[in-house]
Amino acid sequence: MPIRKLKPSFHERPWGSTRLEPWFPNPASRTGEAWLDAGELDAGDAVPLVKFLFTTEKLSVQVHPNDEYARLHHACPGKMEMWHVLAAEPGARIAAGFREPLTREQAAAAAESGDIEHLLQWLDAKPGETFFIPAGTVHAIGAGLTICEIQQHSHITYRLYDYGRPRELHLKDGLTVAELGPVAARRTLPVECDAFVTASGFEPREQGPQVLIGLRGHGTIDDQPFQAGDVWYLPPGARPSVSGGVDVLRTYVP
Repeated sequence: MPIRKLKPSFHERPWGSTRLEPWFPNPASRTGEAWLDAGELDAGDAVPLVKFLFTTEKLSVQVHPNDEYARLHHACPGKMEMWHVLAAEPGARIAAGFREPLTREQAAAAAESGDIEHLLQWLDAKPGETFFIPAGTVHAIGAGLTICEIQQHSHITYRLYDYGRPRELHLKDGLTVAELGPVAARRTLPVECDAFVTASGFEPREQGPQVLIGLRGHGTIDDQPFQAGDVWYLPPGARPSVSGGVDVLRTYVP
């Protein structure tokens, strides 16, 4: 299979934005996520799922299950993810874990009252920073951010608090899988876990496929345009010529 450019699918969200440039054309309605999924190439779980997130409001306080829990209850994998910050307005923050350990009873009461938002560990988020969110980490994303998210192929999300939006909450499952203490979410590249490896720059990979993600700038890949927001699928052993001023991430399943 030759290298292939993945086609984005766009998803409206209540916290989304109408300003997606320079990664994608600006939409008419609030778009929160652009998904770049190799499933369209029948590559499925061979490479991680890539998303671009655009926020003008806070996302829900949420948590994802691990593989064991997700397979038992949903017949699918769990969800580990990471965030690489592309743009951030002044004061933009993400939340990962809690400032102090909580009991299940304390966490349940805080989720029901809304106090859980204030018990989270909120971290300043600046362009170029990276955060790792293992399954079980209670987390949230604040307003004013553009993020490249890399994750397992799973869409299981348990919402614990949603700022009064009329969407379903999942307190029983969420509090069952949640780790209720501090975590060290800040990372430097590469990020390595059982679900994916993500690093900066391009290197060929012989053992399996990978994807290249354009973060900023313009360049070419095998003489084809390659710019911010573009994601290319590379089969095992592919050695395309990447040139110009485009900054890239590469990610693959180890």
